[in-house]
Amino acid sequence: MAIVAQHTKFSKIAWPVLAWVVALIFFFPIFYMVLTSFKTDADAVKPEFLFSFTPTLENYANMTENYDYWRFARNSVITAVSATIFTLVVAVPCAYAMAFNPTRATKDILMWMLSTKMLPAAAVLYPMIFMTKAAGLYDTHFLIIMVLSLINLPIVIWMLFTYFKDIPKDIIEAGKMDGLNTWGEVREILIPLAWGGIASTALLCFIFCWNEAYWTVRLTTTDAATLSKLIEGNRAPEGLFFGRLSAVSTAAVGPIVVLGWFCQKQLVQGLTFGAVK
Repeated sequence: MAIVAQHTKFSKIAWPVLAWVVALIFFFPIFYMVLTSFKTDADAVKPEFLFSFTPTLENYANMTENYDYWRFARNSVITAVSATIFTLVVAVPCAYAMAFNPTRATKDILMWMLSTKMLPAAAVLYPMIFMTKAAGLYDTHFLIIMVLSLINLPIVIWMLFTYFKDIPKDIIEAGKMDGLNTWGEVREILIPLAWGGIASTALLCFIFCWNEAYWTVRLTTTDAATLSKLIEGNRAPEGLFFGRLSAVSTAAVGPIVVLGWFCQKQLVQGLTFGAVK
């Protein structure tokens, strides 16, 4: 009994300590990025100023005065919010139909949608550029919103489908008995019951849209450029200016980190619902 008690006591101490160590290892790159943002470009590359240095806000002042940070941030908000809303408008009816009115082809369609995520983005980059320029859509909010929506649509439909499957079908049948049409079932029954799952899915979709860099960098120049474009633009033939680059990266990552921190319960729910029956 004494050995069991000692083992239990050791586990209560060891596992939390291990969790903190792992968390610190994962968080350290973000911490160091924030730390470097308060260094000058010269100090950022000197080993002697790794942790001991004179803090400065020069990089942040330069970012707002010379790089028009707020324009890029506004574009990121516009595209991420709009793409999330559009994705949900399409995904909710699709997931509803597959969850409550499945056919023999439902599983095949779901697998096909998921397989589109495996397509290498570079394989369709140049056709996308040529087509969008010919159509006059290059470097527009509409183009970025559509691309972000199509990128995230398969995973959003999968998540909502998994969540909707947990809702008893009898409730939907009861709504039909009361005379509700399809839109009424979605509005009056499905959305209220699945609101938690829809909200967590929307949050994840928003994060995916905000973090998307490949398409937002290559399909924009100035008008619809997002914070990813601003980060990519902080390169020069002379090399990387680590102080300025860290400040821009911190300003781009900061809002989404804060959002994720306050909404971590919803994020965990969105990542795990349907996994345990």
